[in-house]
Amino acid sequence: MEHRPGRAGHALHTLFVDDLDTRVDAIADRGPTPTDRETYANGVRKVTYHDPDGNEIGFGGAPL
Repeated sequence: MEHRPGRAGHALHTLFVDDLDTRVDAIADRGPTPTDRETYANGVRKVTYHDPDGNEIGFGGAPL
């Protein structure tokens, strides 16, 4: 493992999952809450989380 604190906070990941609601519920059971929720014109949904270092992870899912 490499320790590089000067590079912390720059990660950005988005994953498309089969069941977005189940994924968000499972994450909520562990404590984190989304910082943003979006629904695009085509119905695709995205839920975004940020950590204290500014890293972002988003989960996308098909329309309901």
